[in-house]
Amino acid sequence: MILKVKNVYKIQGKVKAPSSKSYSHRAVILASLAKGESKLYNVLLSEDVKSTINACESLGAKIINKKDHIQIIGTGGKLHNTSKDFIDLGNSGTSLRLLTSIAGLSDNTVQFSGDDSLLTRPMNPLLNALDDLGVKTESINDNGKAPIKVYPGYIGGKTSIPGNISSQFISSILISAPLSKDGVCLSVLPEFVSKPYVNMTIDIMEKFGVKIEEFEVNKHEDCDKTVKSCSINKFQIPSSYYHGINYQVEGDYSSASYLLAACAICGGEITIGNLFKDSKQGDKYILNILAKMGCKIESNDDSVTIQSNGELKGVEVNLSNAPDLILTVAALGCLASGDTLITGVKHGRLKETDRIATSCMELKKLGVKLVEFEDGMLIHGGVNDGIVESHMDHRLAMAFTLIGLKHNITIKDGEVFNVSYPNFLTSMGEIGVELELK
Repeated sequence: MILKVKNVYKIQGKVKAPSSKSYSHRAVILASLAKGESKLYNVLLSEDVKSTINACESLGAKIINKKDHIQIIGTGGKLHNTSKDFIDLGNSGTSLRLLTSIAGLSDNTVQFSGDDSLLTRPMNPLLNALDDLGVKTESINDNGKAPIKVYPGYIGGKTSIPGNISSQFISSILISAPLSKDGVCLSVLPEFVSKPYVNMTIDIMEKFGVKIEEFEVNKHEDCDKTVKSCSINKFQIPSSYYHGINYQVEGDYSSASYLLAACAICGGEITIGNLFKDSKQGDKYILNILAKMGCKIESNDDSVTIQSNGELKGVEVNLSNAPDLILTVAALGCLASGDTLITGVKHGRLKETDRIATSCMELKKLGVKLVEFEDGMLIHGGVNDGIVESHMDHRLAMAFTLIGLKHNITIKDGEVFNVSYPNFLTSMGEIGVELELK
């Protein structure tokens, strides 16, 4: 389907941020592993999170969608796979990575697969780390990627994992570790990117009753001399259990970045609720970026207000801890005066698409002058009308609508925003942007 900006009215009003996809995944998984009942409020029912819900049901959790919450009767960590075939995770890399470790807790074999994009996501670092912990896995096509078979047996012990590929590998082991027989000591080898996502994992694990000891070791024989820091992050997770709780999912700064950016580009004032000042989300960094570009930002306890005159200036940003902002910032850079330099996001090449390559490819179709680097891009402000493709990446689709606020942009396969932000069209409409999907 084609996605276009149909009309832009005065940018103003109040809107509620969509629920955090990252916290929604984690809340569903932890509630499914917990002893007793959990009530989860404000869960994002996107396609990705639905994949996690379906998988947790296959592993034994009882999940009921109530009128104002999701009720989950947890397994107490005793999993049994009821699926006779592969559990289909669709396009959700988060589901695949978080659940692969969890599957090692099942008393029978678990197999995961998904769509063509999911089958390109690297998994070897996680599979190797799990092998140290007694979890036997098999990449069925023998390429270190899904489809993956996970055999029962999670003893625990010591393992290490590189920190420069995906924080989801680390979160996967942390979440599963308390339910292992002996507990886990996990070392994260430098360089540690996207650490805020791991902080989010630790935060919600504590709310479900499990505490983790974290410390740094400054020198280690495994240090890579080519990285800036040689410190090793270590996590000690004793054998324990999760208990059911009532939990409300906070708003998502990643998705809210498109609403904030729309106001920044067009000028106006909006307030976005359900965004917490004390959030551990790395993508909260969008507030700093927009302030540097010339916007006025007011961050309250549970909301953010942005004011803009629509005149933006280019910035230099390192997004190593907020890789999901690559495309939002790239779109802003195209519409800003001067240059915008994005660095630190080599791991952005391992998302739903290679987000550096695909964004540069599509921006060039719009006449954008840019330089692509291994870990980012340099964008010279200025962009033309044109037709682009989403590459079935939800963040590409939403980012290009931002350019469409000022230019005639047609986005092919634009409906893919449903993966993370089902109410995207409605939310944009509430602040004065009418999008057309046909």
